[in-house]
Amino acid sequence: MDKLLIEGGRPLEGTVRISGAKNAALPAMAAALLTSDRVELDNVPRVRDIITMGRLLAHMGAVVETPEIPPTSMIFQAETLNGAEAPYELVKTMRASILTLGPLVARCGHARVSLPGGCAIGARPVDLHLKALEQMGAVIGMSHGYVEATAPGGGRLPGGRVYFDKITVTGTENILMAAVLAKGETIIENAAREPEITDLADLLIKMGADIQGSGTSTIRVQGKEKLHGAKHTIIPDRIEAGTFLVAGAITNGQLKLTDCAPEHLTSVIAKLRETGADIREAGPGTLVVRGGKKLVAADVCTEEYPGFATDMQAQFMALATQAEGTSTITETIFENRFLHASEMIRMGANISIDGRRAVVHGPTALSGTNVIASDLRASASLVLAALVAQGETVIDRVYHIDRGYERIEEKLAAVGARIRRV
Repeated sequence: MDKLLIEGGRPLEGTVRISGAKNAALPAMAAALLTSDRVELDNVPRVRDIITMGRLLAHMGAVVETPEIPPTSMIFQAETLNGAEAPYELVKTMRASILTLGPLVARCGHARVSLPGGCAIGARPVDLHLKALEQMGAVIGMSHGYVEATAPGGGRLPGGRVYFDKITVTGTENILMAAVLAKGETIIENAAREPEITDLADLLIKMGADIQGSGTSTIRVQGKEKLHGAKHTIIPDRIEAGTFLVAGAITNGQLKLTDCAPEHLTSVIAKLRETGADIREAGPGTLVVRGGKKLVAADVCTEEYPGFATDMQAQFMALATQAEGTSTITETIFENRFLHASEMIRMGANISIDGRRAVVHGPTALSGTNVIASDLRASASLVLAALVAQGETVIDRVYHIDRGYERIEEKLAAVGARIRRV
């Protein structure tokens, strides 16, 4: 099992290219199941979750190509599907596998998908997806750890009015994909507004779908009998960009981020500026971050987009350990998402947890030690803490970070970090 060894204490300086968004690429890959034509995606990050989803689509009968030129492209063609099932063996490490449920039931009239695994950050129940599919006319059942969804008569879903009791990104994506091949109109209310939703809708529209309102809380979809192939470029990864903004700020360095989307980072940039980081746009798709000579505390409350992303909460906690004063971090999206705090405490951080609230007193001198990553974003936060810790930090279970960050040790080493994989 791979580990990362990091020797802290060096400011990061240089240029980092931001990869495509894993959380946009995964639903785009699932959308390839909606047509028998070729779907070509570019700016796809080569991370573990993408590889897993590719294997899942291939298991279902899709042809999956990964050309060497360009290295960020992937081509899918699900001309025929040999089965509408996502087995546990392939989905146990990745919650995004549930995204195949909507496309499969839309195209095949039925689907059988194992309840997925993923990060240990608390419940992310699929019942919101299932209730929404029922509102579209699907018959839902559970058997031996699998979700089974069937359209009336095994044909096309009739569509309908869907209301989410709680905003869900993957739920919105699933229903959006199910709706594009439904018989009639589907109205999705209390829909998620994340950029990844809009990116998926843009791809589906290129494939012939009729979608209005993506990026708002109400999305209208007029179902089509069939979709065709398309070419699409995945949006930049706003969480990777946010992580590197923190890396520049926490190490008091200077980083230029290219191929990013500053418009997707408004809340993160505002909060980092509040701590004293100097962040500015230096051209289209380019951000420059300079660490403040003295970081100051700031409070954060995670919210659905366009609020402060829960996927940036752990990274902000690492920054807060180096800021003057007391920072309060409130996690409203997921429970159990403070598992990284105990590892930072072992490094010397002054953090107390009370339910969904973490209080961080800073600045504290962190010292390198052995730590364990509990989930994807927690692993990134431990890398950030290690970059400013005295001595060497060993981060175990870095397969978590490989799920969502492309070649993170290479990117960090290129801008001055002492980091290596063992």
